[in-house]
Amino acid sequence: MTSSLWRQYILPFTVLLGLLAAGTLAGDYLLHRLNLVWIGRYLGIPGTLLIIGSLVYSLRKRKFITAGNPKTLLTLHEIGTWLGSLMVLLHAGVHFNAILPWLATVAMGVNVISGMVGKLLLARSRSYVQAQREQYQLGGLSRPEVERAVFWNAVTLDAMAKWRKVHIPIFIVFAVLSLGHIISIFLFWGWV
Repeated sequence: MTSSLWRQYILPFTVLLGLLAAGTLAGDYLLHRLNLVWIGRYLGIPGTLLIIGSLVYSLRKRKFITAGNPKTLLTLHEIGTWLGSLMVLLHAGVHFNAILPWLATVAMGVNVISGMVGKLLLARSRSYVQAQREQYQLGGLSRPEVERAVFWNAVTLDAMAKWRKVHIPIFIVFAVLSLGHIISIFLFWGWV
């Protein structure tokens, strides 16, 4: 295989993450340019609902619920969290009004990145490294030569395999911080 692990798998991940950042910046610019900043204030609600709705996949994966096709739910999870995150980022804007919302936004960002690592990189990278190993073995290389040839890709794969150790705890931090932000909004806006 002449194409590298970076070009085949990490670059698309970077592009998708870049699109999230570009969409956020462009959306925030447009809201300010069109004098519609007030819309951003309310985008947090549908964004949060999309993120919460996407958790159906996690419930199905852990067998808390049995309804739904796991593959379809995974696709909805990915799309829902990406769009929900975009809305929440537009909601956050570039305004530094309070620390709690920003901590929740940072936790959400780390969680989105770790989820994307799991989706876009890990499974594909495993198959890529395995295909490289098989190709080198078919080419007549000995096992130590094969391992030397795929060493850096295997190291990259091993580092990426640890993503679940970050994804779930960061989601919990994000959920707690978001809940704190939502409760404070209810209190300060007089909704309760």
